[in-house]
Amino acid sequence: MTEQNVTLNSKQEEFAQALYKAYQSKQPLKMADWDGVVTDDDTAYAVQDRFAELKKLPTGGYKVSLTSKQTQDMFDSDSPLYGQQVDSHFLPSPALLSLTEQTMAPLLEVELGFRAREDLKPSDSLDDLLHKTTVCGTLELPDSRFADWFPDLSKYNVMSDCAVGGYVVYGTERPADEAFASVDEAAEVNATLYHDGKEEASGKSSEVLGNPFKSLAWLVSKLADQGKTFRAGQLVSSGTFLLPPHLTKGKWEVEFDHGFGKVTVNVTD
Repeated sequence: MTEQNVTLNSKQEEFAQALYKAYQSKQPLKMADWDGVVTDDDTAYAVQDRFAELKKLPTGGYKVSLTSKQTQDMFDSDSPLYGQQVDSHFLPSPALLSLTEQTMAPLLEVELGFRAREDLKPSDSLDDLLHKTTVCGTLELPDSRFADWFPDLSKYNVMSDCAVGGYVVYGTERPADEAFASVDEAAEVNATLYHDGKEEASGKSSEVLGNPFKSLAWLVSKLADQGKTFRAGQLVSSGTFLLPPHLTKGKWEVEFDHGFGKVTVNVTD
């Protein structure tokens, strides 16, 4: 029984076990083998809970996906979704990653991260969240246990697969109420992504539900609905500023304004 009070049937339990096996072996699943096994949000989160449980590792935080209309439309959704992330997959910048040893089919997203300075509550206003968190720039590296997953993996299988969680590389953290004079200012962060020194893309934090604090508030409320708490010390990568490119080898670096500086990941074969 999961915290959503959904009991997995035998095929859904098999799915969770298959996700865990793929996570361990780096041998991807085929989408066609698991289509239709999960057909609603609650069951998808229940499979995710089971997958996370099988890892037997502490949850260091979360990632929030589908925080723009463009990405929601791609996955036929009208709301965000979240994934649990193990603590060891949050890496301080500059980070070093191996494509073959540590990933399967990763993308790269430019985001803001929020870390709770105390447990966060669904009753917290956006202004409360401003005062209860630290903030940093992040490079989030979505990755899936499915082959050829982007952008064709079903929403329910994305959710089951811990929202295609890979790694999160995070920059220097500051109290959010020192980084921003107000909640509204968090919608004004600009970022430019570079690969081996060449500009690849740029984006703005307003792409994230209009303001990344809204993404954080959504997550806190969603967790509470499921009997969970966003706990002190946990970090969330709150949603991408831009449509993600595929992660390839080389030096990937994002440069933020508003004093967030650079976040870097060096990627090898």
